[in-house]
Amino acid sequence: MKILEMADKVRYPRMTTAELRETFLLTDLFKPGKVEMVYVDLDRTVIGGVVPTTAALKLETAPELRSTYFLERREIGVLNIGKGKGTVTVGGTKYELGYLDCVYVGRGNESVEFTSADAGTPAEFYLLSYPAHKEYPTALSKRGDLEPVKLGSLETVNKREIRKHIWMGGVKSCQLVMGFTELAEGSAWNTMPSHTHMRRSEVYLYFNLPEAERVIHLMGPPDETRHIVMAEKQVVVSPGWSIHSGVGTRAYSFCWGMGGENQAYDDMDPVQLVDLR
Repeated sequence: MKILEMADKVRYPRMTTAELRETFLLTDLFKPGKVEMVYVDLDRTVIGGVVPTTAALKLETAPELRSTYFLERREIGVLNIGKGKGTVTVGGTKYELGYLDCVYVGRGNESVEFTSADAGTPAEFYLLSYPAHKEYPTALSKRGDLEPVKLGSLETVNKREIRKHIWMGGVKSCQLVMGFTELAEGSAWNTMPSHTHMRRSEVYLYFNLPEAERVIHLMGPPDETRHIVMAEKQVVVSPGWSIHSGVGTRAYSFCWGMGGENQAYDDMDPVQLVDLR
């Protein structure tokens, strides 16, 4: 398991483009027939990708976790961003996930396996995990059952729909908050106007982006922003002191996930556009 160490606000302004990408960006998480995991020292986040093909793939622990099994002291959210259907089996119980369906798996579950219904069009499971001090039941959340929150407009190029899978008003968890946003055709901006939230860090996975297109992800303190150019199925980690906004060369989708001090989705510190630098 790769370990990613975050930079703070003091080191951040002096970082080169290559250093920013090495520190905050994750690539190549979705490899056919593989489980890829990264441990981030910020809030002890684990981020991963699982693409089962002909055989089931197991969620294994790693030496870096110092645990006998992965969810011994953790919880995890699993979102299927692949076009193919898949199954997450937790302790013998099967949960079928279509496109943008999600399953939450709580602390204490020793056995978690992933399979695809069709190896030629596999499921692509995105994993986001945080430490947990309490057990919550495993729960399946279907995209079609979620009421979208509609925000923005075509005039401001940020018309979008937000769906929340794991949060205080939906699937319950210990720390994890997780959902996704889909931009309308003709829109390009996400999370604009920007905000920060020191109570928790956030992780963005960008997807539904054609191979030749890009998202310009803005980060950093509001008065000293930088950018990272991101491609399809790449992940960026956002510390509590950083904004996390982006603009694409065309419409796209992204999964947002958070963990930290609280789970209040709307607990954020807004940043006015005129104050961005």
